[in-house]
Amino acid sequence: MRPLRNRGPADSWLPVRREVESSGTSVLYAAVADWLPDDLERPGLAAALGRDHKRLLEMNHVPNRSRFVASRLLLKSAAAAVLGAEPDELELAYKPGGRPHLRGVDQLDVSLSHTEELLVVGLTRNGRIGVDAENAGRRMLGLGTERQVCTPYELEAVLAVPRERRNGELVRLWTLKEAYSKAIGQGLRFRFTEFGFTPEDRQVQMLRPDGTPGAGWEWSFHSWLVDDSYMVSAAVYDPGFGGRGPAAAARPLLPVVPDPRLSAR
Repeated sequence: MRPLRNRGPADSWLPVRREVESSGTSVLYAAVADWLPDDLERPGLAAALGRDHKRLLEMNHVPNRSRFVASRLLLKSAAAAVLGAEPDELELAYKPGGRPHLRGVDQLDVSLSHTEELLVVGLTRNGRIGVDAENAGRRMLGLGTERQVCTPYELEAVLAVPRERRNGELVRLWTLKEAYSKAIGQGLRFRFTEFGFTPEDRQVQMLRPDGTPGAGWEWSFHSWLVDDSYMVSAAVYDPGFGGRGPAAAARPLLPVVPDPRLSAR
């Protein structure tokens, strides 16, 4: 991972722009507090959020409101930096299944996730992307979750992991499946027991329930542990129109600096 320094808006986004230019894809993260305005009623927020401002007004749970606003501001700022536009010029819209996209912009696919104090944004020019984040310590093991999430092959692999790491492995598999489901626009409607992934000690690949390969090189999957607290996963579909070959090793997950527009608050 490469930390970024706050040298102003242009320099702050330079690593993200370079990564998208070189590989077509970038996944970045930030803290909710760094992208949350002091006042959610402040003038200008409606313009910054666009149609999402109406959704904000319908929310009552304060933490959900905070993550909702911060994640949209981060996503639009990141996308604008890559596209050479202003954040307020971009409008975030949603497919029937809830998958976000930039209205009228077909050259950049986007995905977002947030949990607790973490925001994650995925951008790609290649095809489609899905990202997901979860507290790495979230308890899943022993609650029956493993049989709702894992294929038979995965369940056997999880039980082969040392006991102290089994829950973390289950969280990793969960985020990978969430990321893939977001990339294809299915969300939680897609049964997680119908597809799986390789164990933690192997390059991440999609598998069928019996453990045989389930996807070609056009799909790539990566997972990262952020701040020793959060598991982040990304799924990227690249049909290869840009001449890309088989997936390369995982690139670093880029942290971003606080919103420079909030530095004077």
